[in-house]
Amino acid sequence: MIIRIVKMTFKHEEIENFLALFHTVKDDIRNSEGCSDLALWNDTFHRNILFTYSIWESQKHLDQYRNSELFNTTWAKTKIKFSGKPEAWSVEQLVGSANNKTL
Repeated sequence: MIIRIVKMTFKHEEIENFLALFHTVKDDIRNSEGCSDLALWNDTFHRNILFTYSIWESQKHLDQYRNSELFNTTWAKTKIKFSGKPEAWSVEQLVGSANNKTL
């Protein structure tokens, strides 16, 4: 399982436009082969910083999505709204919550 976290810093005037775009594609992303979850988070102190959090069955599935038309189209519409360079991490969970039996 791969967890993908992407930090995006937006121009303040573009936040609502991004949210509208995200709502139009979120179900398609969630329905991509190998995607088991997708969430959008907002920084509590810097409202123009948002994070996507997605869970993928494997790196292969994440790569397939990142090479898809859906990703390329969405990313092209998204990156023009940035005020800073995006950052991304692919991570694996080592220890879960008390309810999670991971390690």
